[in-house]
Amino acid sequence: MSSDSLYRRVVVAGLGGDSGKTLVSLGMLLLARDRGLPVAAFKKGPDYIDAAWLAWASGLPARNLDTYLMGFDAVKTSFARSATAAGLSVIEGNRGLYDGFDAQGTHSTAALAKTLGAPVVLVFNATKVTRTAAALVLGCQRMDPDVRIAGVVLNQVAGRRHESVIREAIESTCGIPVLGTLPRAAADTLLPGRHLGLVTPEEHQRIADLEGNIRRLCEPNLDFDGILAAAADCPAVRPTAAMARGESGAGLTIGYVKDSAFTFYYPENLESLERAGACLEPLSPLGDGRFPENLDVLYIGGGFPETHGPALSASDEWLGALRAAAEAGLPIYAECGGLMLLSRGILRDGRRYPMSGVLPFDVEVLPHPQGHGYIELEVDRPNPFFPEGTRLKGHEFHYSRIVREGEPAETACRVTRGTGCYPGRDGIFRGAVWAAYTHLHALGTPEWTKAILSASGHFTHYSKGPPGGI
Repeated sequence: MSSDSLYRRVVVAGLGGDSGKTLVSLGMLLLARDRGLPVAAFKKGPDYIDAAWLAWASGLPARNLDTYLMGFDAVKTSFARSATAAGLSVIEGNRGLYDGFDAQGTHSTAALAKTLGAPVVLVFNATKVTRTAAALVLGCQRMDPDVRIAGVVLNQVAGRRHESVIREAIESTCGIPVLGTLPRAAADTLLPGRHLGLVTPEEHQRIADLEGNIRRLCEPNLDFDGILAAAADCPAVRPTAAMARGESGAGLTIGYVKDSAFTFYYPENLESLERAGACLEPLSPLGDGRFPENLDVLYIGGGFPETHGPALSASDEWLGALRAAAEAGLPIYAECGGLMLLSRGILRDGRRYPMSGVLPFDVEVLPHPQGHGYIELEVDRPNPFFPEGTRLKGHEFHYSRIVREGEPAETACRVTRGTGCYPGRDGIFRGAVWAAYTHLHALGTPEWTKAILSASGHFTHYSKGPPGGI
């Protein structure tokens, strides 16, 4: 990365959720690759699932760019480190273009576009609307003239006449081109959704057909040359923050649970551990049933254990080994889905699926979110990972809650914004185990990497009979 680099890039934004941003972003990435162009993909905000789809289409890890969690300088630096200088970088926005942290739109997609100096392609869901589309696009243009809207892609277009009327209205009123018109398409042939958003790539039932379906929809209907021309009209990117050097983790083996049930990991979190010298070992309760005995720390990210309840419960040998490791003092750091795996059981749709029983409660999955949005914590009690007084910024998105609790679980953090595990509390700890509904990003919370590495310092491998435990 040079200190002053020019990258072809575009932000794909919408007027709200379900506008078609992910579909258009995936189409751009696939069409660019068809032309032999290198690509890089980014997701605005903390979303894991859209980022996983962007990684699927680009063939490379997709990076989250969240100015609230990471700060503006770290976002610019992260983008410049991973963007492609020779091809196309696609940044998918979230929610509506100007939707942010507050009424002023702080940390919105528009704010990110300005930070990166990137033009915006606005995806517009054209269902049951014609000329009013031009009024809405014009409003986005005038809301902030520093946000450069380069063109519009119309989604869910009913037919040629529908397209013709909207195209003429937008181009004559707003002075920008329509860069594509996607016809109505059945969701089950593309990106079906469920709780938390889209189905993940690992669980998509028709993943073998999906790439062809997206290409057939987007190749004849997107003006890809126009998109590339808009993406090339960008100022240079000037990173303003150096990447922090990793803590010392040489010689450590850190396991992380990675399979179709546990997919929520920021690439930067894993990379920060590797940069520190640690060896990462993926493991899975859905795999061969082996639980390694050489771990110094175990990291369990989020995901969808609730949709894998029967398979996880059937892995009783692996779950028993996890419980034995925790009892022997293995440091375990778990986020959201990881917390569910550590529980006694998952309750969903009237059924109970036994889990590892490391923590003394069940979790119940409900039809509506139990916590959703950014969360801020203040560490106010001694625990195995974070010093007292540490302030943590993260996010939560969970449909589960803690129920059927036996002995009360201790918590390390006061929630100053958000929901957490209990009213006003998050960060359950027991022995050397930490479990929370809060997800942290290593670039926004450098204390995270240090916490994972330092937790291993008080541990002798459980296969050798360490002291202490839960």
